[in-house]
Amino acid sequence: MQTVSVRELKSNPSVALRHAAQDIVIVTNRDEPQAVLVDLARLGLPDLDNVKQALAVSLFKQGTVSLGYAARMAGKTKSEMATILSAMQIPLVQMTDEDLERDLDTARRFAL
Repeated sequence: MQTVSVRELKSNPSVALRHAAQDIVIVTNRDEPQAVLVDLARLGLPDLDNVKQALAVSLFKQGTVSLGYAARMAGKTKSEMATILSAMQIPLVQMTDEDLERDLDTARRFAL
């Protein structure tokens, strides 16, 4: 088992990921364990592609990642990812109420 501090993780994440490919990596914050890094391939999941797709869908639905980023995570094209999200009835355009109100105000000004 490897240990890496948050500071080390921030300064050189690729080293921690390389370690995670070999073994579990414990991430510490002020010398206290806070997180665990595990390479997904090491988990022995029967269908890693579906796990990656589920993670991408979840992060997109939360508004954490863009459609393009989610597609790359899932190993899909943007078009394929859009089809997957649409089939799951997840809107491709996510707007806050403030965004919608601002767009409607803009549309009303131009409609005059």
